[in-house]
Amino acid sequence: MAIILGIDLGTQSVKAVVIDTERGIIATAGKDYKVFVPQVDYAEEDAEDWWRASKEVLRQLKQDARKEYDAIESIGITGQMHGLVALDKGGRPNMPSIIWVDQRSKRQVEEIYEKVGAEAIAAHIHNRIFTGFALPSLLWVKEKRPEIYRKIDRICNAKDYIRMKLTGELACEVTDASSTTMFDLPARNWYFEMLDQLDIDGGILPPCHESVDIAGCVTQSAAEETGLRKGIPVIYGAGDQSGLIMGNGVYREGLLVANIGTGGTMATYSGNDVYDRKLRTHTFCNATEKSYTVFGAVLGGGISLRWLRDNILEAPNYEKMTVCAAEIDAGSEGVLFLPYLGGERTPHMNPDASGLFFGLKLKHDSRHMIRAVMEGVVYALKDSLRVLEETGIQTERIIASGGGARSGLWLQMQADIFGKEVVSTHAQEQAALGIGIIAGIGTGIFQDAKEGCDCLVAYDNRHYYPDKKNAGIYDEGYETFRELYRANETIMNHSAKMR
Repeated sequence: MAIILGIDLGTQSVKAVVIDTERGIIATAGKDYKVFVPQVDYAEEDAEDWWRASKEVLRQLKQDARKEYDAIESIGITGQMHGLVALDKGGRPNMPSIIWVDQRSKRQVEEIYEKVGAEAIAAHIHNRIFTGFALPSLLWVKEKRPEIYRKIDRICNAKDYIRMKLTGELACEVTDASSTTMFDLPARNWYFEMLDQLDIDGGILPPCHESVDIAGCVTQSAAEETGLRKGIPVIYGAGDQSGLIMGNGVYREGLLVANIGTGGTMATYSGNDVYDRKLRTHTFCNATEKSYTVFGAVLGGGISLRWLRDNILEAPNYEKMTVCAAEIDAGSEGVLFLPYLGGERTPHMNPDASGLFFGLKLKHDSRHMIRAVMEGVVYALKDSLRVLEETGIQTERIIASGGGARSGLWLQMQADIFGKEVVSTHAQEQAALGIGIIAGIGTGIFQDAKEGCDCLVAYDNRHYYPDKKNAGIYDEGYETFRELYRANETIMNHSAKMR
């Protein structure tokens, strides 16, 4: 038996789990923090809010499972990817952290392509550069806040900041580094040549390591603040996509995770550096065995349903909404929804894409809108599945994760729309569980990912299979869904320029 701590620093909250290798997750705690939107297209967070919330969560875990907490042998941290945390020489944030949903850097994205070229970006980065990623955000700071830029000593990703607070050491690791779009994937190191072209000092980048390597140990001061035992080893950790797929048991090819959280992803494991030549998906380094995570990203996942609940319907809760949606047949009687409320990545890579209800008639009511939003999110995920399959990725089964795995209705929709078997795991905090497994590998508790997943990942007994009738309706609905974007793309782009 061994005890592991897994921490997941998400977009809206931090969650942590205490894991017993024999009993699984035995304690869970979480704490929300605020996303600041000081003006249109901005999305920021206070890195100190992350640390304050993390300390509160850890203190709660110590209270709830004191014996196990005191016996923790290994710590792993995962978290939101892409964002920019800028630190001064004292390791203090010298500006609010720019997170992945930020869209202020559109002009900087254009500048990168003008100076570096699409061909070099595809060959080295294997990803399209998007607003909210660390590289264009850094260029925005350089141009718009030069007095802040001059004071930057190091930059890092969100979870790296928490690891620094625990160990006193700042560094980065390959999964998050590749998500910054400053990383040469074939070389598995920073893309210094591109940084020179953009007049960025490569010295502000911290040293980069593999995820499972040990970064340091809990310091005396961190022990005093968190109640952790001094000297516990902390691995470098991983971005949340690597944590998520590991926590769902995806450590080999053939398995794919459909995650509906704030956004949504269709993510899988690849032993090879596979990427879409049109750069409609993302390929980043994975946490184990120098492998890769390949995924399509949807910006409007569960947040689309939350927007409908809070801003439009003022509905009481998601459970009531699901009951209402279940009263409507598959296809929502012709109502379709494009969930592009904050732009879209896969497959359109268009920050100017916008949300759209289509097909509304006098007979329709809120039930149709709720179901259409749920279906629209899954249609968007199917776009990602389609592109992944075009790159040669084969899928045996789909593992549903996030909020989309807590609703039987949404699970059946996924089976019907994807046309594949869908299962889910028992654990709800898959990213935190996954980084716990990765920490176990890094500290020798597990020999490899297979042993860790066999030990800690358990699947629900209920499997969802495509309903033939519904699948036919959804096949037609999906084609209309795709055509709706194609027919409105020019209007969306023009409208964005007018705002």
